Amino acid sequence: MYAVEVRHHVMIAHSFRGAVFGPAQALHGATFVIDAAILAETLDPNGIVVDIGRADEVLKSVLAPLNYKNLDDVPEFAGQNTTTEFLTRHVFDRLAEAARSDALGRDGRELFAIRITISESHVARAWYEAPLW
Repeated sequence: MYAVEVRHHVMIAHSFRGAVFGPAQALHGATFVIDAAILAETLDPNGIVVDIGRADEVLKSVLAPLNYKNLDDVPEFAGQNTTTEFLTRHVFDRLAEAARSDALGRDGRELFAIRITISESHVARAWYEAPLW
């Protein structure tokens, strides 16, 4: 399996509902580092998984609506705890749409899966991975 991975970050604020979250129930900020790995079983005729520049730009565009936002105020997230795990799936879904529509410089049908990893600190991270088809 081959992979290309690109990285970006966002700065957000949010709060959580539920006693399990302890002090994180209060509004707090976070800087998340997001890694997006695109996987393929083969390289294309150019010898690549996808165009790394396009993957970088697509990831940035997926994250732009979240950057410097209070996620509690984002209508799309109403009623959700915007945990790191929740956000991995959100980013995956947006990046998968781009991959399936050939926006990464390769026929999306030739791509196998995407893994989104979000690091919330140097000791904690979460990831979501799924096949594209």
